[in-house]
This record gives sequence, C-alpha cells and structure tokens, in this order.
Amino acid sequence: MNSPDVVASVLAMPTWFVVGLGDNPQRDAYWVAKILKDAGRRIVPVYPRAQTVHGKIGYRSIAEAADAVGPPDVVDLFVNSRRAGEFVDDAIDAGAAAVWFQLGVHDAAAEDRARDAGLLVVTDRCPKIELARR
Repeated sequence: MNSPDVVASVLAMPTWFVVGLGDNPQRDAYWVAKILKDAGRRIVPVYPRAQTVHGKIGYRSIAEAADAVGPPDVVDLFVNSRRAGEFVDDAIDAGAAAVWFQLGVHDAAAEDRARDAGLLVVTDRCPKIELARR
C-alpha cells in the first residue's frame, strides 16, 4: 500500500477535485489545495456551498464538477471517514483515475472498491507533505 511509485504517479496527475475545499484558511484543505495549485495542478473545489477558492469555481458535488470541467484525475478526500465511501463511489462514477485519502481519513471498504474499479489509491498521506519531499 502507498508504494512510492503509486504516490509519485498520483502526485503527477494534473486535475485534482478537492472534496471538502471551502474558503476557510483555517482548514487544511485550503492550504493543501494552494500547494497543489502552486505546483501546477488544476484544482477543482467540491464543497456543499460551492465556494470559489484560490480563484477556482467550486461545485456542490463530484458529478456537478465533472459535468462542468470533465473527469478528475484525482479525487482528494478532506471529509469525515464515515462519508468517504460515498465520495469514492462518486469518484468511480465520474471516471477518476485515483483517490487520495487524506491523513486520518479511513474506509477500508471504499479503498477496496476504488482498487477493484481500477483506480490508484493513496491512503493516510498528505500531498503537501509528499510534494515537499520531492
């Protein structure tokens, strides 16, 4: 799990749907998304209030975002573990290539569903930390 090759491959993907990304600078999602954007990734905020963050239009759901901008490469989950499964299912439906479970976000069944659907899966890691290591 979390082989260096998988982590590197997912980090290099260009389009990241960041689930849980709102405009609150006190939240980790805000700063991780900024680091991703500054590293040249296209970020797409997915948040119930569909807020514009870092100059990027937000969407209420993964499906709404995919309809507007195309499928995600990565769906990055900043959500309570109890809700991770529903977003993994949405990521699969939207044609994502990978799902990134942030630090502390765990759902073994959802991870298995993602892998079974052919997605790359990174768990219990932070792209901000991983990008700083490179």
